[in-house]
Amino acid sequence: MNHITLTTTFLIYIFLMLFVGYLGWRQTSDLSDYILGGRRLGAFVTALSAGASDMSGWLLMGLPGAVFLSGISEAWIAIGLTIGAWCNWRWVAGRLRVYTEYSGNALTLPDYLANRFEDRTHWLRLFSALVILVFFTIYCASGVVAGARLFSALFDVAYPTALWIAAVATISYVFIGGFLAVSWTDTIQASLMITALIMVPLMVIYADGGPAASLAVIHEAAANLEPGSVSYTDLLHKLDFIAVVSLLAWGLGYFGQPHILVRFMAAKSLAEIKPARRIGLTWMILCLAGAVAVGFFGIAYFHSHPNAAVSANPETVFIELSRLLFTPWLAGMLLAAILAAVMSTLSCQLLVCSSALTGDIYHVFFRRAASNRELVWVGRAMVLFVALVAIFIAGDPDSRVLKMVSYAWAGFGASFGPVILISLFWKDMTRNGALAGMIVGAITVIVWKQGHYFGLYEIVPGFILASCAVLVCSKIGASPSAKMRETFARVAGAVEE
Repeated sequence: MNHITLTTTFLIYIFLMLFVGYLGWRQTSDLSDYILGGRRLGAFVTALSAGASDMSGWLLMGLPGAVFLSGISEAWIAIGLTIGAWCNWRWVAGRLRVYTEYSGNALTLPDYLANRFEDRTHWLRLFSALVILVFFTIYCASGVVAGARLFSALFDVAYPTALWIAAVATISYVFIGGFLAVSWTDTIQASLMITALIMVPLMVIYADGGPAASLAVIHEAAANLEPGSVSYTDLLHKLDFIAVVSLLAWGLGYFGQPHILVRFMAAKSLAEIKPARRIGLTWMILCLAGAVAVGFFGIAYFHSHPNAAVSANPETVFIELSRLLFTPWLAGMLLAAILAAVMSTLSCQLLVCSSALTGDIYHVFFRRAASNRELVWVGRAMVLFVALVAIFIAGDPDSRVLKMVSYAWAGFGASFGPVILISLFWKDMTRNGALAGMIVGAITVIVWKQGHYFGLYEIVPGFILASCAVLVCSKIGASPSAKMRETFARVAGAVEE
């Protein structure tokens, strides 16, 4: 591929993102603007920014690579995610948008939990901020790995150099523009991602001679492997009940992902949620179907056209197909979609970490009298701090993007998922229940991950035990105050109107 053409395409894209960051900077005057955009996102931006911040580099690298390696059975992840996303939009989005406004105009999840349960000890705020920092740092590292792998493969530079290029490209516009810049760029990046995930599989099918010819080659490829090792077209191949449950359980994670929930909080009004749900889910289904198709039909293409890079690392299947099947300019645009996926999620995660450190720790515990200007600049400094830690974790070039994402996804899903979900629908939930749920969820995920017991994805026991902890411990200690019950009733009334 013409490296000058490719480099030019990437530079144009990165400068466009920086320009959007500058526009966001011009409209950022206080901490609310920097970390929540002043709650003025419309339905379209809310939908696409939620989707883009959700679907990180694993969408174009991890998922196609898993399908390419193991076959269509890996599509259970996509099915679980689609179900989970619909439930999240249907039952959490609108209620959370209203509740955060009624709970002291909460700007972050720790802020919401502290206000929702009138926690004056700050234990809820502190522990939830720590959970965000631990698991998001791992999540951020996965994004840096994906970006580094992209630059390393395309420009033939050493992995450490590619690591810094990928990180600097993202950090710049988050540092400058904050939430508005991230949301606007997410909308652009989501559009680029869905274009790439429609074009690439269609071109692969065409290059293979059509769907029927592709399936014939895939069956031939499976026949040449060790008997019983892979069945590319069997949705249940080598999957028992626990394996299917584990893959579907990815959907549970949606209820606790701070970078997605914060998009619901930033919507202009409750009325924006319903159209945003329709837009967001349509975008998501098309993207997931495209990612699965890239991996699946890529099996046929690379069986007929062996490729050393894909054989060495299946997560490069989208990269290699784009390079081989399209002109340099078009390939550059399609490969920029990977950078878009990485930048959209990584930028949002850096911002959520920054808001936890700034609003929930620095402002509450160290500088209550800090001005808005000071908090914005502390927030920018925290973006740099978290990014440096993530770069350090991402230093291993053999890291697997999907593996890192699955750990962080489970951590948030189990720690925050039951707490957020139950807090929105159960008036008798208390601070003790919320704190116990987060602690039990986080510890279960960490312990289960080490032992990988029964082959069950750690989010399943984490979610179940955290839910039990919320329900049991909410019955211990003081009952909810009259004000908490009143706010709950007001939220319920506003959502049902």
